[in-house]
Amino acid sequence: MENATYTVLTRQSGLTNQLRIVANNIANLSTTGFRAEEMIFSEHVSALRGDNPSLSMATAVARSVVSSQGPLAQTGGTFDLAIEGEGFFLIETPDGERLTRAGAFTPNENGDLVTMDGFRVLDAGGAPVFVPQGAGQVGIAPDGTISAGGQPVGQIGLVVPTNLNGLVREDGVRFRADDGFEPSLEGRMLQGFVEESNVNPILEIGRMIEVQRAYELGQSFIDKEDERIRGAIRALGQ
Repeated sequence: MENATYTVLTRQSGLTNQLRIVANNIANLSTTGFRAEEMIFSEHVSALRGDNPSLSMATAVARSVVSSQGPLAQTGGTFDLAIEGEGFFLIETPDGERLTRAGAFTPNENGDLVTMDGFRVLDAGGAPVFVPQGAGQVGIAPDGTISAGGQPVGQIGLVVPTNLNGLVREDGVRFRADDGFEPSLEGRMLQGFVEESNVNPILEIGRMIEVQRAYELGQSFIDKEDERIRGAIRALGQ
C-alpha cells in the first residue's frame, strides 16, 4: 500500500471520530447544561529514506470542551441554578467528585441538595450542601450562599478545572477533571434559571455536511486507488 493511501486512511479515521462528536452534539441540543465538544487534529511528520519527501499523517483522538455560555432559561424553581460565566458545580458520585453545568437540583429526604440523578451537590471544600426543611423561604445568592428564613445555612461550590482541555466527559453533562480544579472567582449563579445546551445547531449541521463530504472524497480516492492496484495486478498476471 502506498503512502498516499495510508495518509487518506488516517484522515478517514479522524473524520469518523469527528462525525461521532458532531452527531452527539446535535443529539444533545435540548439537554440542560450540555457542553459541546470539538475534535482536535494533530499532524505527525516522518522523514522517509533517500530523497523521498517526508510523510505527513493526521490523527484525531483528542477532544476539547466548548466553553461558550449557553442560553439561560427561566424556570422559577427554588433550587434551579444557572451559571453565568466560568465555572462548574461540584457533585459527589460513586466514582468520585465530578463537574457539571446542569443546575436542576432538589433536596432529598435527608435535606441534602442533589442532582436529578441523586448525586449530592458539594460546597467548594467538598462537603455536601444541606438545606434545612421548614426554616422559611430559601434564597440563593450569586456567590452560591444559601439562606433560609433570612439566615445563611450553606454555600454551593463553584469551581473551574485547572486544564479545561483535560476534562473527560463521563456522560452528557458530567465531567472528570484529572488535572484538578480550584474555586471559581468570576462565575456567578442565578436562582430560578437553568443553562441550556451551548450547541449551535446551525454550525453543527454545517460541520456535519462538511465532514461527510470530506469523508466521501477520501473514500472515492481509496476506491480509485484500489481499482488501480487491481488493474496493475491483472496486467502483471497476463
